[in-house]
Amino acid sequence: MGCYVLGFGEIDQMQVAVVGGKGAHLGELSRIEGLRVPAGFWVTTDAFRRIMAEAPSIDDRLDRLSRLGPDDREAISALSAQIRRTLEGIAIPDDLAAEITRQSARLGEGAAYAVRSSATAEDLPTASFAGQQDTYLNVVGPAAILRHVGRCWASLFTERAVTYRLRNGLDHRKVRMAVVVQRMVFPRAAGTLFTADPVTGNRKVACVEATFGLGEALVSGLVNADVYGVRDGEVVAMAVATKRLAIHASPAGGTREQEIEPERQDEPALTERQVMRLVRLGRRIEAHFGRPQDIEWCLVDDGFQIVQSRPITTLFPIPEAGDRENHVYVSVGHQQMMTDPMKPLGSRCGN
Repeated sequence: MGCYVLGFGEIDQMQVAVVGGKGAHLGELSRIEGLRVPAGFWVTTDAFRRIMAEAPSIDDRLDRLSRLGPDDREAISALSAQIRRTLEGIAIPDDLAAEITRQSARLGEGAAYAVRSSATAEDLPTASFAGQQDTYLNVVGPAAILRHVGRCWASLFTERAVTYRLRNGLDHRKVRMAVVVQRMVFPRAAGTLFTADPVTGNRKVACVEATFGLGEALVSGLVNADVYGVRDGEVVAMAVATKRLAIHASPAGGTREQEIEPERQDEPALTERQVMRLVRLGRRIEAHFGRPQDIEWCLVDDGFQIVQSRPITTLFPIPEAGDRENHVYVSVGHQQMMTDPMKPLGSRCGN
């Protein structure tokens, strides 16, 4: 019998096969002293395998998918939709449903949750599956949690995820899905922190993007973000966007768009002091993982909570050099030039 549900304290970054890339990073984050990570649990890949075994008809469709090319869009769309419908139609076995419900009740009766996909080929240093599987916010109640766990399993077969695997030669059968069920936080502001400049790759510059409300507003492209550049313990650039909308949790579950009062639209989402505090947390996370990170954060009651951290996949390892001189590295594979620690040009983070 497999292990179907695990708590955050039981997992570290080495257990991608059990809880997926996102889940393994969350487990490791929860081990960093002084870091606030919302509580939660995982529905493991063993549970996903069990559900897949309930639908032998999927095997034939996976065979047919594997024979397609990445440009066979109509066939990919049709087959992937069939697989998703099949998975969503499978009833979660009673023992598994009871364990998921018990774990969520332990974290708080009537609490709201984020239910997030975590594939075994996701959030790795060499692959970016960002946005290809599903995340659901402000999920309330046991029945809704179970329903959205099923939707996350099915989202392993979104058209874009299937196409990505075909383009990169990844076997559909070898990628599995875990699901993160995490206590929902309701932030005043949220966004991303890159511990290296995502445009130039300069590892001396951190770049913060921030908006009011939930970070989903940035992910969906609904709003432009405030952007802050930090170098050597100082905010060296700040561009405050006009933010007309925010995404907030809806009382009935899910999320809703909300207009921001005109007098607040041009206010910065963070103070410089908050930006500096966030970057210090980011440097601690970067040091723990040993490589530059793309971090998702929430500001709740003037304290930062970290809801995700992943490697910045466009950066390459720096060759060792012992002469302490300035070096320029050129990455042909990413068609990217990085200067470290020289001051590069053209960054939106003002480095």
